[in-house]
Amino acid sequence: MNLSVRKLFFRDVKLLNRCYSSIRRDGFENRLQQGPGLREFIQQQEGTPDEGLSSVHHIKKVSDIPYLSRESVSGHRRKVFFEVYGCQMNTNDTEIVWSILKSHDFRRTGSIHDADVVLLMTCAIRDGAESTVWNRLKHFRSIKDQREETKPIQIGVLGCMAERLKTQLVEKERVVDVVAGPDSYKDLPRLLAVGQKGQKAINVLLSLDETYADVIPMKLDRKSRTAYVSITRGCDNMCSYCIVPFTRGKERSRPIASIKQEVLYLESKGIKEITLLGQNVNSYRDTSGQIYEQDSTKQAVVVAPGFKTVYKTKIGGLKFAELLEEIAQTVPEMRIRFTSPHPKDFPKNVLETIGRYPNICNSLHLPAQSGSSSVLERMRRGYNRKAYINLVHEVRSILPQVTLSSDFICGFCGETDEEFAETISLIRKVKYHNAFLFAYSMREKTTAHRRFQDDVPEDVKQSRLREMIKAFRETAEQLNSKFVGRVELVLVEGPSKRSNRDLSGRNDGNVKVIIPFGHVPWDDIDGSEMKSIVSGDYVAVRITESNSQILKGVPLYHTSIQKFYEKTKSNLGQRLINVG
Repeated sequence: MNLSVRKLFFRDVKLLNRCYSSIRRDGFENRLQQGPGLREFIQQQEGTPDEGLSSVHHIKKVSDIPYLSRESVSGHRRKVFFEVYGCQMNTNDTEIVWSILKSHDFRRTGSIHDADVVLLMTCAIRDGAESTVWNRLKHFRSIKDQREETKPIQIGVLGCMAERLKTQLVEKERVVDVVAGPDSYKDLPRLLAVGQKGQKAINVLLSLDETYADVIPMKLDRKSRTAYVSITRGCDNMCSYCIVPFTRGKERSRPIASIKQEVLYLESKGIKEITLLGQNVNSYRDTSGQIYEQDSTKQAVVVAPGFKTVYKTKIGGLKFAELLEEIAQTVPEMRIRFTSPHPKDFPKNVLETIGRYPNICNSLHLPAQSGSSSVLERMRRGYNRKAYINLVHEVRSILPQVTLSSDFICGFCGETDEEFAETISLIRKVKYHNAFLFAYSMREKTTAHRRFQDDVPEDVKQSRLREMIKAFRETAEQLNSKFVGRVELVLVEGPSKRSNRDLSGRNDGNVKVIIPFGHVPWDDIDGSEMKSIVSGDYVAVRITESNSQILKGVPLYHTSIQKFYEKTKSNLGQRLINVG
């Protein structure tokens, strides 16, 4: 091709491209004119809110998106059956999912044989949790095959296992129709609609800002007087053994206004105790208010002495101590617990805030994971044995009646007999009222998977686990015996699992208390009016027996949080800060 011909060729190509671009641009502009605008993407509360709420954001129930009709994602009253595995966060996530599906005309059933949709909320933190789900999927396959002709059933896997395994879930057993990660629950109505047409539907995209702050969870157990409130999602700690940052993404916090609204809503529904939830709940940091972005004097997040982080120091925002204080003042007759925290995020002001308010429970979870400094370093926990013990001393100096719980892992990569012995010595030295004890399970994607060898034999892990359990139970029995003779404030949760003549509840320290069913005085002043004890009651109980797991006692009278601590000044004094 000579030069003149080549010039003509490129000139014609340019002309054609201009014409095509013009046509494409005009067509695109026409579609923009006809398509959805910004208002279609902004959720607004319309009509009268459910159940008397005037200021809580609800899932949008009308005003369909033009390119996705409401009818196309409607559940058409199909019945959903839930199975929940794992932590409290998974229970709360299931309540979020149920709220979303209910708003799209799905119904809930307690029988798998009556279900049109089965959803498994899964955990990926250990191999055992995943094995349980794989076994359940094999069971569901037989049910699905039997009902293929009569009443087809959809199977969905949600949560951390969905995020970790993704397409493997639809390929291995070929029974899973829908896969949704922890940040994709709002997309479930669409995913279920797609899956109903015979396609496999997957959404495991992680978000930098999704907190479900605009969703009011629908409680799975309506009789319960306790509830979970999610305040953070994701985790930035990157402990070398942990899969959570890879399955739940980076840490982000709900605005405090949203949390406060949900707590008030729960109070109006008769809830007497809430547990604030997050993967690293006490690193909460609300930066939603413009005042924090513009404040030139904003403070950096402070960690406990002797602790460090793997991430850059975070600046500004309302922090966990401020959230605790705000909620404690908002609902003074509601107990407040929180889990799961990281020890580094217990600076003195958090402990002092707990000490000031009797409705913030006097029990703390201090997950140690190991008693060996060298193992803790391999785990990337950001502290050593000495720093952890110093924190325990400070906690007990400020909160003398505190009950402690912890997490421990045995058999982590390279753990020697000497290193494990340090874990046993820490359990015996600190003494915990409750502990979650596990043998290490290697997880893909984690730092440990990339850098270390899972070289502790399984039989050694199990032997060490039994030794941890023994050490814990011995010390827990010693601690619980100290409750005998004391009067404890107990929130009654319901009938005891072992006897319908007894009731079960928990004291401030989160220890289970068993009491006989019966009638007790309405208060301790006028004993003439008797009232039966029911779920949700606060009752003063004298403890008479104990073992490593439970307390038993005699109910004395009905009371409230404020009345109980006003009456028992000595108890309240023990909760006050040791300013000396």
